[in-house]
Amino acid sequence: MKIKSVKGTNDYLPEQTRIRDYLQNKILEVYTQNGFEHIITPAIEDAENLEKSEGGENLNLIFKIMKRGNKLAKAMEAGALNELSDMGLRYDLTLPLSRYYANNRNDLISPMKCIQIDRVYRAEQPQKGRLREFIQCDIDILGTSSVNAEIELIATTAKALLAIGMDEFTVKINDRRILRTMLMTMGFAEEELDSICIIFDKMDKIGAEGVEAELMEKGYDSDIVSKFASFLKAGDFTLERMEAMIGDHEAIRNVKKILKDAGELSQGKYDLVYDISLVRGQGYYTGTVFEVESNQFKGAIAGGGRYDNLIGKFLNEQVPAVGFSIGFERIYAILSQQGIEDKDTKKRVALIYNPEDIVKAYEKAEELRKEYVVALYERPKKTGKLLNKLETKGYYGFLNFGQSEEISVMGENVQ
Repeated sequence: MKIKSVKGTNDYLPEQTRIRDYLQNKILEVYTQNGFEHIITPAIEDAENLEKSEGGENLNLIFKIMKRGNKLAKAMEAGALNELSDMGLRYDLTLPLSRYYANNRNDLISPMKCIQIDRVYRAEQPQKGRLREFIQCDIDILGTSSVNAEIELIATTAKALLAIGMDEFTVKINDRRILRTMLMTMGFAEEELDSICIIFDKMDKIGAEGVEAELMEKGYDSDIVSKFASFLKAGDFTLERMEAMIGDHEAIRNVKKILKDAGELSQGKYDLVYDISLVRGQGYYTGTVFEVESNQFKGAIAGGGRYDNLIGKFLNEQVPAVGFSIGFERIYAILSQQGIEDKDTKKRVALIYNPEDIVKAYEKAEELRKEYVVALYERPKKTGKLLNKLETKGYYGFLNFGQSEEISVMGENVQ
């Protein structure tokens, strides 16, 4: 039997779990105070839902669950390898939310403002920063096409990040419709746009030359690719430049409003910028996309966008929707390196007692719990060894029940 967790997953020690709980609770508190309501969806989804969700490259990372019993046996006998699975683990929280809304919308307020903080699963090649099981912290607004929904999501997500100590970041904003319209004005065909956008989304990693090389390798028209590459290398990606290229467009007006109003709400605590290279990998995004980048620890710590067509796959009618997700594992890694502490928890104290004194010891612990978090420990043969371990785990002090009425702080005694 193997004692290590499966690659790409983690065990968390109590002190690590306390920090993770603290961060999630602070995020949940901010979300809740801003009128969003917490919901829970299953980790398992129907395979058909997952496969038709337009999740981009994530569709290649689905953990599939095999059929059971006779259904599995029949599929294997028939040699139908593509029919061995009928369910899978969710790769994000957006697809389950869309199904949830379609199933429960008659019981929901419209627009629906919801919270999901839960595990998701991707069949990644495990490496630093890439796990197979991880937490996402989502807020979504479903049932309105108003650009004010984007503004509210940005302000609320930023407020949550500030509340947990992420205080140096930039919110990047784009609208896929601007990029798609610009690409078509350059000569790309509409059916080519999705794959081109996926390549363009890598520009921050591979640069304009890398984008050009990959587009050429994929066989796109060389004249059009060269024209696009020249545009990228010029580096003039302002909204004004986009407006000059594609004219007056609803998407440009929306981005301008988001930058103005969300910028005013930021009160100078973080920056908001337009970034034409921001695409986001999921294919279900239809318009506005946004991402939060840490200024100190370069890289995305949150992202999201508008997905107006995904719920319609369940209902055969369009339901506008937009969401923002905090990448919890990235946040946890950054703040752990900085030595974050759970500021909301009372100091922890150990009450050490003789086995025959359990009742009185528990009653004493109840008194102390008005002020402290108290854990009971039967007196071991080597008390010093226990105390050393408690100190390394962050305990404030201990009480030798039956021997002292005072709590002993590590290194000193206090009442």
